[in-house]
Amino acid sequence: MSEVEKVVIIGSGCAGLTAAIYASRTALSPLVIGGPQPGGQLTLTNEVENFPGFPDGINGFDLMTNMRSQAERFGTRFVDDEVKDVDFERDIKKIICGHDTYPSKAVIIATGASPKFLGVKGEKEFFGGKGVSVCATCDGAFYKGKDVAVVGGGDTACEEALFLTNFCAKVYLIHRRDTLKASKLMGERVLGNAKIVPMWNSIVEEIIGSDRVSGIRIENIQNKSKIEIACSGVFMAVGHIPNTQQFAKCLRLDGNGYFCRKEGSFVETDIDGVFVAGDCADKIYRQAVTSAGTGAMAAILAEKYICKKF
Repeated sequence: MSEVEKVVIIGSGCAGLTAAIYASRTALSPLVIGGPQPGGQLTLTNEVENFPGFPDGINGFDLMTNMRSQAERFGTRFVDDEVKDVDFERDIKKIICGHDTYPSKAVIIATGASPKFLGVKGEKEFFGGKGVSVCATCDGAFYKGKDVAVVGGGDTACEEALFLTNFCAKVYLIHRRDTLKASKLMGERVLGNAKIVPMWNSIVEEIIGSDRVSGIRIENIQNKSKIEIACSGVFMAVGHIPNTQQFAKCLRLDGNGYFCRKEGSFVETDIDGVFVAGDCADKIYRQAVTSAGTGAMAAILAEKYICKKF
């Protein structure tokens, strides 16, 4: 077992690295456990245009590399390991990983959320700057004047479709049912928008393209007919899975698996000294900048907690 750390940060995406920058600048010398995808989802994003400070945009991998370098500059340490279990019952928390156990006075969990995928041909091949996206807010502006498709029928899918009408010529909404799952008001807005073309009772069979997406093949689940739709982008809006299950025995999760926070706080949990940040606790915004914000909050409160408790 390693020596007791002041703060261990679980996750190395935007929230985790921002927490590391703030924690290291207050001399906490944080230890970051990188997890199964170092750098998080942004490392798979070809270009990030909505992160402040980069007027010409920045490659997602480069952004995360810069953030890691900044954290290291102030004294953050990194280990390439994955959390298998935790023990938060005592003042000194234990994070049990594959290679070692890390005791710590405070813990910041920033494990993010993973988008759900359909598992169809072309989906993974064109993900990350080649036409398949899971975030209209992040990537919608790249499709100005083009036709795109959104897969899903809930509030998230409808919000994505409506947002995309600000840029796109036409938005096909692919839904496996004949009515939307979204709220009534949201559904009315979608169906009343001339740019949105619902494709009812339909599922995506394949995403088509060579170097980039050029279309999708969909199947009508009632009559089994198949058609191809020409489009430049496909936005998956079938939900996210927060990466929280390894903490479920000791921290409260909501009905969708996201961390519950102490009332009135963005980042505090029911357990003193354990904080959460980023998409693992945020089912609404899921943006790099909001993840960074909660990462900063968590680090600031962790430092205050340590000074008061120890």
